[in-house]
Amino acid sequence: MDILDEIVAHKKLELATMKAAVSERDIHRQVEQRMDMPTAIPSMRGALMASGSGIIAEFKRKSPSKGWIKEAGRADDIPLAYERGGAAALSILTDSHYFGGDDKFITEARRAGVALPILYKNFVIDEYQLFQARLCGASAVLLIAACLDKRAARQLLLMAHELGLEVLLETHSEAETEYADIEPDMCGVNNRNLGTFITDVNNSFRLASRLPSDACKVSESGISDPATVASLRLAGYNGFLIGECFMRSEAPGESLKSFIYDIKTEKIC
Repeated sequence: MDILDEIVAHKKLELATMKAAVSERDIHRQVEQRMDMPTAIPSMRGALMASGSGIIAEFKRKSPSKGWIKEAGRADDIPLAYERGGAAALSILTDSHYFGGDDKFITEARRAGVALPILYKNFVIDEYQLFQARLCGASAVLLIAACLDKRAARQLLLMAHELGLEVLLETHSEAETEYADIEPDMCGVNNRNLGTFITDVNNSFRLASRLPSDACKVSESGISDPATVASLRLAGYNGFLIGECFMRSEAPGESLKSFIYDIKTEKIC
């Protein structure tokens, strides 16, 4: 198995344990109660399309390939610092085993006062996870084409929309860009191969023309240079998901703020 196969296999085991602890009926009931008291869920697509920077700042404590990035990182601190630093939206890792994440991190960020759109970043393979995302306060969910056939991706997208969640559909290859047919709210290109974890930002430039011209396009992973963001925007991208670059700094919010300033300077140049 490659790393992605291993992660998905483990996710299936996790889901069985979760459903034994909180049944599907119970989590549906919890979400229904939440939806009976509707609150405004910010649109991630709208935020990216309107933003001058398009930065999706990611709260990422760990990765399978590099281990702990910021083990002591707090979800009630860094996401709010990102918002104050000028992020257009946030991404919060919720996978525990491989990324040191947790659903409660989104809840903690919301309780700390974060009002930006938040992406539920996980390996979503089951509708149960969509209910988890809605329950913890996410605005959007990530669907990864490499984990799903197109029929399953479409069904998950439709359910996400029923729950008031937007969908960022992630692709990595030319063949996977055909998933754009299901009309996700945002079309992402991951510069990191999830099987090998090798990263190449050129992947976004290579696949840009394969995505619908009117799509909200998001480039993900491996971005650490403001000049790269400026070039990707010229190639048609609206959002830029960046995590490790900020999380490795002493003050992630300040690092983001400086990065955005440099993007603006790059545009002027």
